[in-house]
Amino acid sequence: MKKLNVIALCGSLRKDSYNRKLLQIAKKIATDAGADVTEFDLRELNLPMYDGDVEAQGFPESVQKLRRAAESADVFLFATPEYNASTSGALKNAIDWLSRAPKMLPGKVATVFGATTGMSGTVRGQMHLREILADTGLLLLPKPVVLIRFAGTAFTPDEQFTDQKTHASLKELIEKTLKFSGAVHYT
Repeated sequence: MKKLNVIALCGSLRKDSYNRKLLQIAKKIATDAGADVTEFDLRELNLPMYDGDVEAQGFPESVQKLRRAAESADVFLFATPEYNASTSGALKNAIDWLSRAPKMLPGKVATVFGATTGMSGTVRGQMHLREILADTGLLLLPKPVVLIRFAGTAFTPDEQFTDQKTHASLKELIEKTLKFSGAVHYT
């Protein structure tokens, strides 16, 4: 079976965000499972806000860079914060650029997870992001769902989980997603 190509995106732009820490753990799990993982830092990529007038003049270089990588991707890992009961504008903007013709997302597999300092663990943000991703044609497994609550105490100083059950849940999610992608694309 071909090695899976994975794109990892964090919806938080903050350098020391809990979701960035969560994404690093997810990337390691995917790499350990044999996937090639490439992370795109949305802050560094500095995508312009989607604008049809800009698109009509041609995709900006930062958009082209993300789209080129997405074209050959099999799987997308999305770490989403929850801002006002939704996902972040930065992540939504990246998805908007990827969904433009020719579309980069239909038929590919994605997974969503998130961390927040509150009690809900990004449940509303993930639900909204799942709706957005489903509309793009990405395939998502419904379970397991990984919602990190009280993120301020969820990570050790060396950026691992304080609770091994959380690690086991994320590992199950990532491994099932990779297995599903392999079954969809390479059987």
